[in-house]
Amino acid sequence: MIDPARPAPSRPPLGLALRRGLANRCPICGGGAVFAGYLRLQPACLSCGTPLGRLRTDDAAPYAVIFLVGHLLLPPVLLIERAIQPPMWLHMALWLPLFTLACLGLLRPVKGAIAGLMCHLGITGNEHAPDLPPGRPG
Repeated sequence: MIDPARPAPSRPPLGLALRRGLANRCPICGGGAVFAGYLRLQPACLSCGTPLGRLRTDDAAPYAVIFLVGHLLLPPVLLIERAIQPPMWLHMALWLPLFTLACLGLLRPVKGAIAGLMCHLGITGNEHAPDLPPGRPG
């Protein structure tokens, strides 16, 4: 439960915020979970009350995952093609599932790390909305 008497935690250093996000922990306090589902962010941290649901990571995580997976798996694809020239069906049977599993496996941790980066930078997802008076739900 959120304690209203407790002061809001300060923004953590970049490395700590990224590690907490990668581990599905709140980037600010490290206590609550970042995700409510596979990729849906928690509306707010259950430990510190940080409004994680307002963070708009949008397409940053898929772009980063495609970049990482492409750079990790494309060199072996090209090396195997050049060395033994297997038939195309073997390439498809091997590499398509591997690329798919790698992308799906990295998407959630990368999105958590991007949420951590946004928290470190002070991007709250509410920059253009008017400030609400205290006590009013946002």
